[in-house]
Amino acid sequence: MLKSLYMKLVLILLLLIVSLMAVTGVFLNGAVARFYANEFNGAMDSAFGQNTEFVEQLRDASGEGGTQVWDILLAYRGILGIASSRQMCLMDMSGGVLFGAVDGLIDLTPNILTAAGGENGCEQRMGEAFFDCAIPIDDRNGVFNYIIYVRDQKQALNEQSRSLFFVILQAMILGLTFSLILSMLLSKTMTTPIENLTRGAAKVAAGDFSEKLEVHSRDEIGTLTQAFNHMAGALQSSLRDAEGERDKLSALFSHMTDGVAAFSRGGTLLHFNQAARRLLGLREDEELTYAAMEGLIPLKEARKLRTPDYFTGNLMIDQRVLTLYVVPFGSGETESGLMAVLHDVTEQNRLESLRREFVSNVSHELRTPLTGIKSYAETLMEPEGLSPEEIQKFSSVIVNEADRMTRLVRDLLTLSRFDYGKDDRQAAEFDLQELLNRLYDMLRMEAKAYKHKLSLSVGKLPGSFYGDRDQIEQVLINLITNAIRYTPEGGNIAVEADSTARDVVISVCDNGIGIPEEDMPHIFDRFYRVDKARSSSMGGTGLGLAIAKEITENHGGELNVVSEQGKGTIVTLTLPKSGKAL
Repeated sequence: MLKSLYMKLVLILLLLIVSLMAVTGVFLNGAVARFYANEFNGAMDSAFGQNTEFVEQLRDASGEGGTQVWDILLAYRGILGIASSRQMCLMDMSGGVLFGAVDGLIDLTPNILTAAGGENGCEQRMGEAFFDCAIPIDDRNGVFNYIIYVRDQKQALNEQSRSLFFVILQAMILGLTFSLILSMLLSKTMTTPIENLTRGAAKVAAGDFSEKLEVHSRDEIGTLTQAFNHMAGALQSSLRDAEGERDKLSALFSHMTDGVAAFSRGGTLLHFNQAARRLLGLREDEELTYAAMEGLIPLKEARKLRTPDYFTGNLMIDQRVLTLYVVPFGSGETESGLMAVLHDVTEQNRLESLRREFVSNVSHELRTPLTGIKSYAETLMEPEGLSPEEIQKFSSVIVNEADRMTRLVRDLLTLSRFDYGKDDRQAAEFDLQELLNRLYDMLRMEAKAYKHKLSLSVGKLPGSFYGDRDQIEQVLINLITNAIRYTPEGGNIAVEADSTARDVVISVCDNGIGIPEEDMPHIFDRFYRVDKARSSSMGGTGLGLAIAKEITENHGGELNVVSEQGKGTIVTLTLPKSGKAL
C-alpha cells in the first residue's frame, strides 16, 4: 500500500504539515524564551543601572556591613520582581551566601564568577533551567565587598511554553485532519489520470486499442494523456500495417513454388514452407533437417558463411534437378542462422535441352532443303545432257524443298506470334462441314500413298460456325497428317464430327504406333518429338501439336489425346459453338 503513488503523495503532504508546525513551534518557543530573557535582563538593568538611587544606597550600606545591604535589598525587592519564581541572595566576593537563599544553587555560575571579578554578570544561556544575574557592590572607596545574586526559575516561561505547546499540538492535529482530507483529494486528482494511463497502457500492451482516454485538464498530465492517445493510434496503425505485411509475406512464403527453409547455426529447423518439403521429397510425418543438404554443403562449412557470402549448387532428388542457395541471415553479432532456398530447374533444364535440340533440328531442317535446292539449282544451271523429264523432276524437288522450308518458317512465325500475344485471327462464320469435306478430299490421296483407309463421318453440325477458318483448318490438317504419318502402312484413319448442345466435337482416330505413357505429359510441349528418328525423316519439328493446342485454347476449346502404345491414338478437338473466346 505504501508503495503506491497515492499514499506517497498523502504521506509527503502530511510530513510537510508536521514539519512546518514543528519548525513553527520551535521558533515560537525560542521567541518566548528570548522575550522572558530580555524582560529579566531589562528589570535587572533598570534596578542596577549606574548612578541610580538604589545603587547609591547599596554602596553606602556596603561600608557598614552586609546586614544593612540585605535590608535595603528587602526594601527594594519589588523593583527586582522577587516572587516565588524569582529569588535573591547576598554573597561575599568568594561566592558564599550571607543572606537569602536560591533553589538549586550548588556551584558558582558563570555570572557569579563574572561578578567576582568586579563586573556585572547577566548573560543568559537558553539551555539553562533558569535566568540569573550577579551584581558586584563596592563601597565609596571602590572596594567590592558583596555580590547581589538574582535567579529566575523560568516558571512563567515554562508555563507559557506548555500552553504554547498545547496550542501548537491542537493546531497540528486540526491542520493534519484538514491536510489529510485535502491531500487525499489532491493526490486522487493527480493519481487518477496516471491510473487511467496505466490501465490504458496495459490494454495497449495486450493488443486492445479500442479505448481512448479522456482528457480532463490542460496541464502536463492532460498533455501526457493526449500524447498517449496519439501514440496508441499510431501504434495501432503501425501494427496493422506490420500485420498486413506479415500476412502478405506469410502468404507468399507459404504458396511460393520455391522451397525455403531457415536453420539455426546448429542445424535446427526454424521455419520452412510446404514447397521445401515437396521438393525434397519428404513425407508429412518426416522431419526436415539440414542433413537433407549435408552432402552438398556440410553444416560445419555452412556455419562459416557471413553476409554477403552465399553458397549455390545443384541437388538431384527423385529425378528432379534443384538449385540450392544457402545464405546467412542477420548481420554482425545478430547472425542467427542460415536460409536455404530451393529452386526446381528440372523444367528449365528440359526446355533448355529442347531448345538446343530444336535449334539443332531447325538448323538441320533448313540446311537439308537448302543443300538440295542448291544442288539441283546448280545442276539446272548447266542443262546440257538433261532430258525434259529430268529438268521437270529437278524443278519439282526444288519446289517441294522450298515448300518444306516455308512450312517450317510459317510454324516458327505462328509460335512467335503466340509468344508475343499477337493473334492474327480473322474470325467469321463459315461452313464447318464444307471444310471437313474439302480436307478429306485433299488428304485422301496422301493417305492412299501410305496405303491407309481414310474415312469421314459427319453427324449433325451447326449450319455455320464462328471462328478463324484458316487456323481451324491448320489444326485439322496437323491432326490428320500426324495420324497418316505415324500409322504403319495399311492402317485405318477415321475422322468423326458431331455436336452437342454447347460444343462441336471432332475426333481423329488411328490404329498406329501410339504414344508411350512416359511421353504423354510432354506431347504438347514445343520442340518435343516422341520418335525423334521417325519425325526427322518425315520432316517433323515437334511444333505441330503445340501450335494446335494454342489455336484451340485461343478459340475457347480443348484438345485431348488418348493413346496406347502399339494400338493407336484418339485425338479429340472440342470447340464451343458460341465462339465466346473470340
